Amino acid sequence: MTHSYESLTPDLVMDAVESLDYQCNAHILELNSYENRVYQIGIENQEPVIAKFYREKRWTDEQIIEEHAFTQELMDNEITVIPPLQIKSKTLHHYESFRFSLYQRRGGRAPELDNIKNLEVLGRFIGRIHQVGKSQPFKHRPEISVHEYGYLARQFLIDNKFIYPDMLEAYSSLTHNLLEDIGNILEETGERIRLHGDCHMGNVLWRDDSPHFVDFDDSRSGPAIQDLWMMLSGDKDSQSEQMRHILRGYQDFADFDFRQLALIEVLRTLRMMHHSAWIARRWSDPAFPRAFPFFNTPRYWSEHVLGLREQWAKLSEPSLQIYT
Repeated sequence: MTHSYESLTPDLVMDAVESLDYQCNAHILELNSYENRVYQIGIENQEPVIAKFYREKRWTDEQIIEEHAFTQELMDNEITVIPPLQIKSKTLHHYESFRFSLYQRRGGRAPELDNIKNLEVLGRFIGRIHQVGKSQPFKHRPEISVHEYGYLARQFLIDNKFIYPDMLEAYSSLTHNLLEDIGNILEETGERIRLHGDCHMGNVLWRDDSPHFVDFDDSRSGPAIQDLWMMLSGDKDSQSEQMRHILRGYQDFADFDFRQLALIEVLRTLRMMHHSAWIARRWSDPAFPRAFPFFNTPRYWSEHVLGLREQWAKLSEPSLQIYT
């Protein structure tokens, strides 16, 4: 099966960029990205630009433009994000069958999360992001939901026969019960706001003693804790201490509903299910079998089911205790 990205040749990439009145110098470097295709493009007598070519049918134009508007709104509030360049009064551009946007190139290093001060700084910046996020809802971009991240992910894997037959009954029964419990827990928590949505440390660059947030491609509405829990590591005591410092900074700028601490394992479980279905949905893209050779093997599904069983047990455990 031919995948659409196979026609995205270096010449086409440069032609697309030059359609916006840039002059490429033929230096092109593909950057690490699975969902989209991202390139660093050399420009004559200027700094290189970053070009992101969007996967077809994932987001509508309205949803992409809404993401762009959110990052610009954050930038206007002096929050260090990297919004797309506005060229010819647009941030989303079309060339042949592809949609793309251009960004300034920014460097940085990974945050050092063993530094307490860095955790508090991260908390402050995410608090500022969320304060802007609360000011209005998304009109086009969806919510992080048990329906999409859980039920639709589960159904896709079952319907398309990714689950090995000898594990199908265990997977089906376990996920049915797991998602019922998750739905009940989610109903008990409150406000949904505009989020980064995928706020792990690979999407944070540290420079000039502050974080710079990149890649809002997964931006959705959801609970504030979604942008906080992926910074945690280690055992429960370590995570509690880390969260205490994150929230110390966060609460300088935004209120936090401590009931949402109960959602950490819920969101981790949904991320696990969504991630497996994401790889499965992209399996026809040659980049995915190369990047995830362990996927869709008996061992993968055995470990996935075991991981979900462990998550189900964690849902009934006490949430993190934060002592201020």
